[in-house]
Amino acid sequence: MARISVFLIVAALVVGMVGYTSSPTQYTLTVSSSEGGKVTTPGEGTFTYSEGTEVDLVAGADEGYQFVSWSSGPGFLRSPIADAKTTATTIVMNRDYSISANFAVPVLVRDWYDLNAIRDGLGGIYILMNDLNSTTPGYEELAGPTANGGMGWQPIASTNESPPAKFVGTLDGRGHEIRDLFIDRPDENGVGLFGTVWLGGGITNLGVVNATVTGYMSVATLVAASFGTVTNCHSISSVNGTIVVGGLAGYNGGTVTNCHSASGVNGTNSVGGLVGSNGGTVSDSSVTGSVSGSGYFVGGLVGYNDGTMIDCYSTGSVTGDGICVGGLVGQNYGTVGSSYCTGGVSGNKFVGGLVGYNAAGSGSGSMVYGTVSTSYSTGAVTGDSYVGGLAAANEGTIGDSYSISKVTGDQYAGGLVGENYGSVIDCYSAGSVAGNSSGGLVVDNRGTVTNSFWDTETSGQGTSNGGTAKNTTEMQDITTFSVPPWNITAVANPSTRNLLYIWNIVNDVTYPFLSWQP
Repeated sequence: MARISVFLIVAALVVGMVGYTSSPTQYTLTVSSSEGGKVTTPGEGTFTYSEGTEVDLVAGADEGYQFVSWSSGPGFLRSPIADAKTTATTIVMNRDYSISANFAVPVLVRDWYDLNAIRDGLGGIYILMNDLNSTTPGYEELAGPTANGGMGWQPIASTNESPPAKFVGTLDGRGHEIRDLFIDRPDENGVGLFGTVWLGGGITNLGVVNATVTGYMSVATLVAASFGTVTNCHSISSVNGTIVVGGLAGYNGGTVTNCHSASGVNGTNSVGGLVGSNGGTVSDSSVTGSVSGSGYFVGGLVGYNDGTMIDCYSTGSVTGDGICVGGLVGQNYGTVGSSYCTGGVSGNKFVGGLVGYNAAGSGSGSMVYGTVSTSYSTGAVTGDSYVGGLAAANEGTIGDSYSISKVTGDQYAGGLVGENYGSVIDCYSAGSVAGNSSGGLVVDNRGTVTNSFWDTETSGQGTSNGGTAKNTTEMQDITTFSVPPWNITAVANPSTRNLLYIWNIVNDVTYPFLSWQP
């Protein structure tokens, strides 16, 4: 009997364990705040969550204070907070965390002396209360042509300091402008209103107008090199430099968003109307100023890009005496999407209406290919050799893009691409093409051209080394783009857009156009 009882007990335990699931691991989140505000979500105190739970964090500042950042306890190589600089962010519970919201009293900037004092507090919060110009106190001493022995303004957070300084605070221009800034430092690097904006730092809602800025490398009106954020800023000035020269930022390794430049920009290598060289993200930004460069990598918006450019445009003229000249970007190793150029472009070798050279190369142990998608060009393009309506040369991928640019080149002039080693997919060109060796769509093709077309009537070209020839009537007929199918649909008129498709067309009336384009 005893044996039976023991057996029954063991059996009952086994049956009870069938379907058993262990409880998820629990972690604690301790939330606090500094003086000047509080955490409203989830509140302050200690909370318990299951592993993997995403927790919302929301902070609010008291009157007279401003939110600075979230901070986590020691022991983290990387912050677990999704965005430490925004008042509303998230954290995923993968261990115990201690999180604090930090607030501070912002410093108000009313004159050049206040602006100059930022260099003594590079982690502070600053608000510009009014425009600064040549009549504002401190101009002659700090920012005018006679300041600092004729060199003008000394950049805040300069790389020329020992050790190099970095701005990690924030400056909110509140829509005001800094005017009449003068900098003449032709032998110096890191030249601009700010030298270096570092990770976590940012400049917003600020204009730089009627500035004259001269430097050697990393030169711009607002910031010479930014690894932080530049948002809703503009420049209408004159910029001169040699290497990595931009209308607003010299080098960008962070984000530039919703910015504009109407500055005249002149340099030698890596010269751009907005950014000289981009390794970060440039989005929703534009240029209407003129750009000129005597060396390589000259672009209407960005000179050299190995980052991301999205929703951007350039309408200013671009002139280059060297190689790799583009209406939007001179040389692209990164991504260009939903962007366009309408300005005229002229240069020597590798001259493109949108991109000078869409390149491929080795990066981080693997090949990196430039990508251009859903973009177009309309401005006239002129060059000596390797000239393209959209891109002079392509080693990467160009897809769902078009050019109606007038193309003129002594050698290798193509309606869309001059020289192709990469892939061209679902594209067309319809601009006139003239040159000693020319083609309707592509001239020198050693890659692949798929499902792409050119207009024989408007281009004046009956041949192309890649692509399919069509007359104007056929180019305005949706059936041309239906076998094999493009991502295209017919609409009633150009102002009626169907954003569910990449391409729209008013059948028998227009060429295909991108559904997003203005």
